[in-house]
Amino acid sequence: EQLMESGGGWVQPGGSLTLSCVASRSIRDVLISGWYRQLPGKQRERIATVTYGISPNYAASVQGRFTISSDKNTLSLQMDNLKPEDTAIYYCYENLATEGPAWGRGIQVTVSS
Repeated sequence: EQLMESGGGWVQPGGSLTLSCVASRSIRDVLISGWYRQLPGKQRERIATVTYGISPNYAASVQGRFTISSDKNTLSLQMDNLKPEDTAIYYCYENLATEGPAWGRGIQVTVSS
């Protein structure tokens, strides 16, 4: 599978961005989809995951501000009320029943005034 993120960039604190991830696979093959991020000097962390038929799960740091959604070929992350500490490289992730895990290349999000 190939995953490609888009929608990153620079935004002021309090602003919003929407990340998208286009996936080349059958949605029926997806076990779980999610978004991770890696802050400078830190390990990659899970921030949101979604599985068909189950409510999304969010990290405490983004709960109430970020919303994950998935349709046929696109995984999205709506990010509202962004804070400087959200500055990171964001990665799209999926685990497929047939191929196993796959990662996007990552996209930079910068929150600053």
